[in-house]
Amino acid sequence: MRFKRIRQSAIWRSVFRHSLLDSARNRALAVTSNVFLHIHPVRTKASAVKFRFTFCLGGLALFLFIVETVTGVLLMFYYRPVPEYAYLDMKLIDNAVRFGMFLRNMHRWAAHAMVLLVMLHMLRVFLTGSYKPPREFNWVIGVVLLVITLLLSFTGYLLPWDQLAFWAITVGTKMAAATPFLGSEGPFHHLLGVNHFNDLRFLLLGDNVVGANALLRFYVLHCVLLPLACAVFMAVHFWRIRKDGGISRPL
Repeated sequence: MRFKRIRQSAIWRSVFRHSLLDSARNRALAVTSNVFLHIHPVRTKASAVKFRFTFCLGGLALFLFIVETVTGVLLMFYYRPVPEYAYLDMKLIDNAVRFGMFLRNMHRWAAHAMVLLVMLHMLRVFLTGSYKPPREFNWVIGVVLLVITLLLSFTGYLLPWDQLAFWAITVGTKMAAATPFLGSEGPFHHLLGVNHFNDLRFLLLGDNVVGANALLRFYVLHCVLLPLACAVFMAVHFWRIRKDGGISRPL
């Protein structure tokens, strides 16, 4: 009775304009007029939402992205992206901040799990033929999201500013320098006039060595640019699933 009174209040009706109980048309309107629900199709086949078909891999990857966002924002309160303080701030989080080590380890292991789940999700999509027309564009979006996920892990690797992070990024950016056309040490770089001061490695590091510029750039990429890009492409990904008829069904 109390919940019914709440649902009939002006505040509730200003947020939810359509009831889910009246008719199929109203239920459709409730989905399409809600910012959080409209990315889902109004109807979907029961076979498409069975656990053994999707294993909830896409939803779990989204959940881990939310975990990464929340824990990352909390860690930002205690972290300064400068060489003088980065490592000390990491140790401060581990040893002085209450539940700091738990928070940092949650962020770290959720990142590893997210990479694994995105790859397994794409494997499931491939094995079930869910990349075929009319879903080929969404497959490309998924590949872009996989690349962004890997870049998130790569850029976050430098932030602890310890020996492992320093040398891992040194090796990784040397690989970027060997990229064809775009790397100063890669084949065909002379065709575009690429050198040590304008190649892909310099773009990543802001210098020729891993230093303060690299730490700041990786911090901005990891905390701002890549998460925003990931959120935008995920919104397009979910919207396109709806436009393509919902989750692909077994044949």
